[in-house]
Amino acid sequence: MPEITEKIYSLVEPLLEGTDIFIVNIKVKPVNNIKVYLDADSGLSIDKCTMVNRKLYAQIETEQMFPDGDFSLEVSSPGVDEPLLQARQYKKNIGRKVTVTDAEGVEKTGLMKDVTEDHILLEIKGAKQKDATITAEIPFTNIKKTVVQIIF
Repeated sequence: MPEITEKIYSLVEPLLEGTDIFIVNIKVKPVNNIKVYLDADSGLSIDKCTMVNRKLYAQIETEQMFPDGDFSLEVSSPGVDEPLLQARQYKKNIGRKVTVTDAEGVEKTGLMKDVTEDHILLEIKGAKQKDATITAEIPFTNIKKTVVQIIF
């Protein structure tokens, strides 16, 4: 992790203590555009993002990380089309439909039934009504990406 990203991480972590908010990812672009992606076990509201943004912005200025004041800061959730990156994201999405792409590029879509330290359980319905429903145990080491499917 680059030094600037580590510094931002170290500033954000204390702001989240005592909350159910957690860091998903931090990206810093060469033009000093800082993007902090958060999530929360109970859902991430705009108010929670705004609170973290204001406090983090003030800390970055106090620390004089960018002496010219030349930076931008965005604090948000990763978005519905972004893959899951943290174990806590997997756990909060138990019971939802997901598409898992394995290391070989094969996609499996089903209901995430459980998450353990080393794998997920995915309930996959057969293509036809008479086909059996199977439960697949997919190790995290074999997951390339997992995306929650939004059902309208």
